[in-house]
Amino acid sequence: MSCWETVQAYAFRSFGLGERLLPKADITLCEQVTLIGSGMLWNLYFGVLALAAGFFLATGLALAKNAQNPWLRKPAEWFIFVFRGSPLFIQFFLAYEAFVLLPKVGVEFMLFGIEFNATTKWLTRAWLGALIVLFLNTSAYSAEIFYGALRSVPKGDQEAADAYGLSGWHKFRRITWPTMLRLAWPAYTNEAIFLFHATTLVYFSGFPAWKQMGDALYYASYFADKTFNPFVPYPLVAGYFIVLTLIVITLFGMVNRRLNRHLPQAQKKRFRFRPQWIR
Repeated sequence: MSCWETVQAYAFRSFGLGERLLPKADITLCEQVTLIGSGMLWNLYFGVLALAAGFFLATGLALAKNAQNPWLRKPAEWFIFVFRGSPLFIQFFLAYEAFVLLPKVGVEFMLFGIEFNATTKWLTRAWLGALIVLFLNTSAYSAEIFYGALRSVPKGDQEAADAYGLSGWHKFRRITWPTMLRLAWPAYTNEAIFLFHATTLVYFSGFPAWKQMGDALYYASYFADKTFNPFVPYPLVAGYFIVLTLIVITLFGMVNRRLNRHLPQAQKKRFRFRPQWIR
């Protein structure tokens, strides 16, 4: 099988498309690169969705923690404390055991407008169960970042908004929230990078890889066991994540420049040719 045929056969193998059987003998470098890259699709899936949904929950948690009302502040504080204080690996394990147990005992509940009952098995699958854990975990960490930025919003900005007659939602949307994002964005960029790295724990925790459909690290571990050579698949995973980190830094850097577009930018001095220097 040529390398191009390998790419066609295994490019979407992590989603169950293409060749069903994994290579077991005479494993080539092309097969490792292709399958590990296919597994990266799951890492992207977990990271992008958890980060996008967690951004909004984190904003709400930060506002709740900053509220004067203890009925809002205390639940937000405990939520953030529990998910920041416990290891993510343990959260995956406990969540999987809970998702397996709840339908068995006949517990019915609503989640995102979907009713889950004794016949529901979706939560025990990584595509939903692990995504929920990552969503809650990154929300807690991001909420603490946003809370610190919210407390650091200059009082002068708040007073200027009051002087212009802004209050309530308009004040938050036009003054408080943009300033909070500008202050929190560098730290939030780091949280986004850590989240994508944390997605490698999904299939090494309680969530099984159904029909050998796993992420990049799952396939790297498979190749390391089959070839007895971990120095090829694991550096490949590292290389993929380095590229992904560069993409995240670039995209978040563009957002950061957009958030700070009103600030004076330091410009590099242009070189000017001066003949009198040459003497």
